[in-house]
Amino acid sequence: MNLNTRVAIVTGAGGGLGRSHALALARYGAKVVVNDLAQAAAETVAEEIRAAGGEAIAVACSVTDEAGVVAMVERAVSDWGRVDILINNAGILRDKSFAKASLDDFRLVLDVHLMGAVICSKAVWDIMRAQQYGRIVMTTSSSGLYGNFGQSNYAAAKMGLVGLMQTLALEGRKYDIRVNCLAPTAATQMTHGVLAADGLERLSPDLVSPGLLALTGEEAPTRAILCAGGGHFARAYVTLTEGAHVGSGPEAGQAVIARWDRIGDRDGEIVPEYGFAQAERELASSGFSAPAVAVER
Repeated sequence: MNLNTRVAIVTGAGGGLGRSHALALARYGAKVVVNDLAQAAAETVAEEIRAAGGEAIAVACSVTDEAGVVAMVERAVSDWGRVDILINNAGILRDKSFAKASLDDFRLVLDVHLMGAVICSKAVWDIMRAQQYGRIVMTTSSSGLYGNFGQSNYAAAKMGLVGLMQTLALEGRKYDIRVNCLAPTAATQMTHGVLAADGLERLSPDLVSPGLLALTGEEAPTRAILCAGGGHFARAYVTLTEGAHVGSGPEAGQAVIARWDRIGDRDGEIVPEYGFAQAERELASSGFSAPAVAVER
């Protein structure tokens, strides 16, 4: 794998997973914009890359700062002429049970994880479209995919990133913009106190970043959810069962209950190519054939 001609931006790269990602991309030749809230932390990682013979610049800004993100992207283009790879890694935790969580904390977590990824992706989108090439990685989580006690805000944001990824992958396909999700498990500042202490030593961030490389190269997939931790890698999917048609009428609700097991039977389930596939299947089961719809707005 060779990233010698590629320019990458990694958010939240002053430590933990972001640092590991930035170093891995640089090791394969990418020029890296190291982003972090703290300039000193970003500069330390950038200097690590330069000391190893790579090229890197440090940019401090919050991913929620639209002007700051635009300036960061402009800096990358000014210095290196393009942006090929965006790793949306920046994040925070505000863990509490839903009963105890404040709405302010809920909004903050959504702003950093979800809107931060939106802001950064929007800032590079037109550049990637114009150059007919781009690789974007969203950092999702098993908490979003499957839920986790005390992480309702984090889980909502992380599953939101999956939906964002699915749609951007569809919209970016004709421009060779490939968009994927990475669901990491790693011992970082964010996970201390969340993961068991005796397991943290087995979960180095360096054991996650090889998966990132699979999502950012020339032959990267698109619309993949890659779960990574401890050197182990797996794929997660959002699937749709074959289901059952129960029709209408006053007994339809009872019919749904009666056929619940059939509705949930996973034999024959699919991974839809687009969201309208659900409606197509529902219409087909009622005897109506509907064409696929894709509207560019």
